[in-house]
This record gives sequence, C-alpha cells and structure tokens, in this order.
Amino acid sequence: MPTIRCARCGKDKDAFDRAPFPGAIGARVIAETCRDCWGDWLKQQTMLINHYGLDVMNPEARKFLTRNLEAFLFKSGSSDAIDTSKQGTINY
Repeated sequence: MPTIRCARCGKDKDAFDRAPFPGAIGARVIAETCRDCWGDWLKQQTMLINHYGLDVMNPEARKFLTRNLEAFLFKSGSSDAIDTSKQGTINY
C-alpha cells in the first residue's frame, strides 16, 4: 500500500485506496491526507452540521463545509469555531 505525507499531521502514513470525497478536493484528500486525519475531519464535520443546523442538501451549506474541510485538513483559509463552552449544560 502506498504511503503519503499528511498535510495536516505531517506524518508518513498509508494512503487511501480511493478518494473519500468526490472531485478535485477528493483528489487532494487522497494525495495529502491520512486516514486518521480524515476521521478527525468527519468528527469535526458532524459537529459543524449539528452546531449550525446545516442542511447538507443546501449548496451554501456544502460550500461552508468544503471551506472548513480545506481549512481543517490543508490549513488553508479560516475555519468556523464551534462554541463548546455550554456543552452538557443545555436544558430542554
């Protein structure tokens, strides 16, 4: 299995067998991201979707997630913060 140098963690790790994301960004992910950092992104993506109440079918929401993916994995641009200061204190 080929290895890559991950853009996020800087370590040499096993590459993906196939891109986990479509298009040009998927090609960049497969060339520059390890599986561990991709797993970290999936957790971050879930938090962003839940925190902001995103409808992933909405093109604007997908642009938002793509921008955050690039910032998270490739350290390019800015990412949006998730306020975790109230975690565990919300009452229904």
